[in-house]
Amino acid sequence: MKLAEAKQQFISSWGAFGTHWGINRTMAQIHALLLISPDPLSQDDIMEELSVSRGNANMNIRELVDWGLVDRVIIPGERKEFFVAEKDIWKVATQIVHERKKRELNPMLKLMDNLSEVEGDKKDKHIKQFTETIDGIKRFGHSADKMLDTLVKADENWFIGNLMKLFK
Repeated sequence: MKLAEAKQQFISSWGAFGTHWGINRTMAQIHALLLISPDPLSQDDIMEELSVSRGNANMNIRELVDWGLVDRVIIPGERKEFFVAEKDIWKVATQIVHERKKRELNPMLKLMDNLSEVEGDKKDKHIKQFTETIDGIKRFGHSADKMLDTLVKADENWFIGNLMKLFK
């Protein structure tokens, strides 16, 4: 397979995978392009390579920067902004976990805390069932939160070593 074909296949596939990780296809494709680019790219470079509009490129680049997956870089003598992606896949994965936790798990846990404060007779079967369900979700959510915190803080070698022990 020639490099151009392999690059296109990687960008296309990473875009499809991204939809399963909670980001849109274009955002994932921009991320893929920046991952495999040895040099920083401008927004114009990204637009041309992926055939996307300026607005689409701008919105998705900003989101990638907000997620901490892409950084703006300044190239002396250039007026344009350039962008680079974090190349360390362990850092990419842990940053995605951190962002998803912040955007999804933390608000869910806060909601469950608020819902567990339901008023009424705790012996009423409807209130009892409701609070038991909410408490179960909270316990699971807090366990997931601790596990994800451990993953985000873990060293790659420690994590992979322990993961391999599970499969032996």
